Amino acid sequence: MQHPADQTPSFPMLRRLSAFTTDPAGGNPAGVWIGTELPSAPEMQRIAAEVAFSETAFVAPTSGAYRTIRYYSPQAEVSFCGHATIATGVLLGELEGEGTYRLATTQGDVTVAVRRRGGMLEASLTSVPPRHEPAQPALLNAVLDVLGWRLGDLDDSIPPAVAYAGASHLILAARESERLVTLEYDFDQLKSIMLDAGLTTIQLIWRENSTVFHSRNPFPVGGVVEDPATGASAAALGGYLRDAGLLPAPASFLIRQGETMGRPSQLRVEVPTAGGITVSGNAVALDR
Repeated sequence: MQHPADQTPSFPMLRRLSAFTTDPAGGNPAGVWIGTELPSAPEMQRIAAEVAFSETAFVAPTSGAYRTIRYYSPQAEVSFCGHATIATGVLLGELEGEGTYRLATTQGDVTVAVRRRGGMLEASLTSVPPRHEPAQPALLNAVLDVLGWRLGDLDDSIPPAVAYAGASHLILAARESERLVTLEYDFDQLKSIMLDAGLTTIQLIWRENSTVFHSRNPFPVGGVVEDPATGASAAALGGYLRDAGLLPAPASFLIRQGETMGRPSQLRVEVPTAGGITVSGNAVALDR
């Protein structure tokens, strides 16, 4: 295979891309580092803090269909990150071409299928098997209090749940779209609650119809007030809706996120009858 401009890439490399968008002004920025072997944990943490995006993915080795991947926010390692995986898939597609790449995360293997559609590379990750459990009242009440929400703001048709598809997220569905317009909370207080509960983000959603959801995701445990696109929680949501009998599978839906932040993102979710959830999106370079 010939690389762009007939140049063989040099490693290690660090690229910056925005995922779940075709416009550099939208989506969720991620760093992607690729090298012959992973740096030490302190070095990965240092690089992620320097990149200063919500997550940076670290991938090794530099070639092959099976690789190890780790994810770091500016403040801590994250078990799984969807948007950085999409960015990684698109970058691998640019370097090595279309195909399926298998990534070993700390939570299990995740496959990423990369293909060109409409002249742009698109990546589709398939998560580890999802699971969920009802949100415990103490956790639910604590989070609602910090967010300034009330029980009456919630959509009874999608009960609060902690859902997992590589990372854990508290899913709260709003009854009305207006509930998502304002997002104000005590950063340190919510971070403390989430750390105690082992949560990566809070996924605040409103269901517009059976195929379109809107989402906002506070991410204080990563040092970020709000995430503009969260592929891990998209997968967790798909698994929760299917396994709780709230969505007939197979099914697909779109998540619109980041619009209130001025970084519109689109996450396409495919829910099979069993197994991992597939989340797809584009990614565009930020450093060219």
